[in-house]
Amino acid sequence: MTDSQPVNLDTTCTDTADKNLDKSSVKNTNKMLDKNAETLEYLSVDDYDYELPDSLIARYPLAQRSASKLLYLATNQQKDSDSQIIDKQFSELPDLLNAGDLIVFNDTKVMKARLFGQKDTGGKIEVLIERLVNISDLDSTVLKLETTDGKSIDQEHIALCHVKASKAPKLGQRLEIADGHMQAVVIGRQENLFILAFEALILPDLERYGELPIPPYFERHADATDNTRYQTVFHDPAKLASVAAPTASLHFDKFVLDKLAAKGIHTAFVTLHVGAGTFAPVKTDNLLNHTMHSEYAHLPQITADLINQTHANGKQVIAIGTTVTRVLETAYQKTAVNGQALSSWAGDTDIFIYPGFRFGVIDKLLTNFHLPKSTLLMLVSAFAGKAPIEQAYQHAINNYYRFFSYGDTMLLDKKIKA
Repeated sequence: MTDSQPVNLDTTCTDTADKNLDKSSVKNTNKMLDKNAETLEYLSVDDYDYELPDSLIARYPLAQRSASKLLYLATNQQKDSDSQIIDKQFSELPDLLNAGDLIVFNDTKVMKARLFGQKDTGGKIEVLIERLVNISDLDSTVLKLETTDGKSIDQEHIALCHVKASKAPKLGQRLEIADGHMQAVVIGRQENLFILAFEALILPDLERYGELPIPPYFERHADATDNTRYQTVFHDPAKLASVAAPTASLHFDKFVLDKLAAKGIHTAFVTLHVGAGTFAPVKTDNLLNHTMHSEYAHLPQITADLINQTHANGKQVIAIGTTVTRVLETAYQKTAVNGQALSSWAGDTDIFIYPGFRFGVIDKLLTNFHLPKSTLLMLVSAFAGKAPIEQAYQHAINNYYRFFSYGDTMLLDKKIKA
């Protein structure tokens, strides 16, 4: 990334998978999106590019979680008026919300999913656990359930993984991981992922030998600070299944949470287990041809009830991050049909939110600054408007905001439709 040029946007929890997934949601939520968005045929990836000085990439967290800056992109109530950019500190967030509003968090926990090792030939490998699964959930026709020397394979501890190596490992090949403390065999492929069968329980070994999978743009290995600061303060230890943090939530500490509670602002939780696809580059010129990665999500009934009651009281629902947004808007499309109220839902979501999308649940969005040419940049442009986001990003660069996972944050009002 280069020195500042104008921003131009014109140019799962256990060693077994959840057996109650909504299988109909696994593929092509994008097709369902057609019912909830304007008809578009082409969106250029170059329309969501911008230049960022390398010095503004936050590769380490601030000493205090809530010490970050907050850019409030406020929508004026007149439909044709410009949005207003207001510089705040994150600790002032409660002052921007009202008593009776509802904040929704993602309570997932990040696994120490990055591992290092070697193939049985001696070649070095890096493994990133994407998801733990049951072998019964996989297509048996793509599996090789014996090693290259004909030995049978333990089928109890299976994971979908990204594997980096000079030469891709072969089916049936043994992998020695974490200095020999973990062993696995390649038993298949699923799109760009390798299917690995491990010899022991996976999650306990990840906690002992794994490394927290901090984003690649940090350009470093995780350290002891990341083990605390790349987790939210309210994560559910039983929901250890993400390979990336819900980063908008990283700003919250006890001080801010107490201020929210004192003002009468309510909180609730959903779950989305973030996959490595959150860092995946878009590889198509037409963003509408991009295939979204699929992630497990869950909206509990207690949270759905709180959302319905909040709206009934004329108050606002604030999504903390794009992961919460994707859960709530997927659940809305799945359950709030034919005039029905939003209700509980669990399954895989690959929802793709881009300009033209009509939001059904959230009224405000708290989010970090996103990578150029990313689907998350499209999501915030859909919510707040493309031109206002462009202006806000340029303002952030000019005023030395810190970008990406450990960076500063934005509070967005929903764009008023003409």
